[in-house]
Amino acid sequence: MAAAPVWSVDPRTGKQREQVAVEATAEEVDAAVRAAHDARAALADRTVRAAFLRAAADRLAAAEDRLVEAADAETALGPVRLTGELARTCYQLRAFADIVDEGAFLDVIIDHPDDTATPPIPDLRRYKVPLGVVAVYSASNFPFAFSVAGGDTASALAAGCPVVVKAHPDHPALSELVARLVRGAAAEHAVPGGVLGLVHGLEAGVELVRHPLVAAAGFTGSVRGGRALFDAAAARPAPIPFHGELGSLNPVLVTEAAAAERAEAVGAGLAGSMTLGVGQFCVKPGLVLVPAGAPGDRLVKSLTDAVSDTASGVLLDHRMRDAFLAGIAERTALPDVDTPVTPGAGGEHTVSPGFLTVPAARLTGEGAHDLLLEECFGPVTVVARYADEAEATAVLSRLPGNLTATVHLSTGEAAGEGDGARLLAELTPLAGRVVVDAWPTGVAVAPAQHHGGPYPATTSTSTSVGGTAIERWMRPVAYQNAPQALLPPELRDDNPLGLPRRYDGRLER
Repeated sequence: MAAAPVWSVDPRTGKQREQVAVEATAEEVDAAVRAAHDARAALADRTVRAAFLRAAADRLAAAEDRLVEAADAETALGPVRLTGELARTCYQLRAFADIVDEGAFLDVIIDHPDDTATPPIPDLRRYKVPLGVVAVYSASNFPFAFSVAGGDTASALAAGCPVVVKAHPDHPALSELVARLVRGAAAEHAVPGGVLGLVHGLEAGVELVRHPLVAAAGFTGSVRGGRALFDAAAARPAPIPFHGELGSLNPVLVTEAAAAERAEAVGAGLAGSMTLGVGQFCVKPGLVLVPAGAPGDRLVKSLTDAVSDTASGVLLDHRMRDAFLAGIAERTALPDVDTPVTPGAGGEHTVSPGFLTVPAARLTGEGAHDLLLEECFGPVTVVARYADEAEATAVLSRLPGNLTATVHLSTGEAAGEGDGARLLAELTPLAGRVVVDAWPTGVAVAPAQHHGGPYPATTSTSTSVGGTAIERWMRPVAYQNAPQALLPPELRDDNPLGLPRRYDGRLER
């Protein structure tokens, strides 16, 4: 592949700012992967691993001003948003360090021989080991939390897996800066710098997923790009797990009783959620089912007022801006689609928010209006007005997999009166996170979090946010009749590492 310059670009003007690097050649990708592979042994000690993660968080936090300035120059996301995202990123690193220290993620299970069982049980000892080098593909819309030192990288390092990151072209200078800081943290603990590789370029990303020493991959981005890499991962002589987040519509259902009870509040809340970050969140509500009639009219009026008062904003790059404008033009040309607030170009480099309305009946059968059931990245949502519950259910039944599905209920429905439980059950097959009387934007980093969903939301059943994200980068192995002296310390009877474990069927902590 031919190397090409990698430029930092200002999305506010579309102009190149500085040359950051060059696109990695196949040989450079190979070198990065082999350096990562050679760093595996340095991560074997969980104490070193946890200390490394905490040192990385400390270095990133100490460089906050420099990092936020670099990120804003390349993404135009603003210092307030970026400062919060950096804090989240540091928290993720420290949270995974705590998980490493605790050790429960190893899932240690020990069964002693039992000749009375049918069939007899031999001595069996099971735990999880790291897969190996992980390829991470950075996202455009979260330059910290889903990028070089984001959740995929943090969870992979916590699992004991070195990482090679394919930098996103929207923030290459920031990517280089973050990588240097993380490598500095690695050096503090005698971990080779190759534990975190960084490559640039589209072809480099393809070379990376095909490399025989890459054992797994994590991706956040578009359906088209993610599916191409997913297919490449599956087509390898030895296929590898590919944990991809590809796209999501994030449907919302507002019941008639909820609209009657608090239409104005729901409308205002929807406006805030769909325009947050200029509509560039992966969990932005893209389709909202609202009842026809007076309560729904009040909700749409509230939404109209709130969106009309929302300022134009800059998208992450001009390619996304062009795609947004083209997508809006195609959607607004469909029959029976109205625009109470027309989204579009806010200026030469900005876009203005808006929303579309359509009778839900238009979405109950296949046709041109299926376009409205596809994600449109940017500050827009589709409000589908349903005549009755059957019509709303018919629309929901046609939706692909999503990261989230939301329902707004009345006070009575939330208390168990009416169909609240049935609606939750109806939404559950659609998404990995079901939200009630709130908005999906905002993904808490918590042990119980699940950020994933049925395809095309993700290509696996795992989560990319929360403590259980570490499970993606490990595999179980069982030892049978192995002598104590030969066992890894994690599996010995005397439990020298003090790990949580299940010992002869009993959970020990």
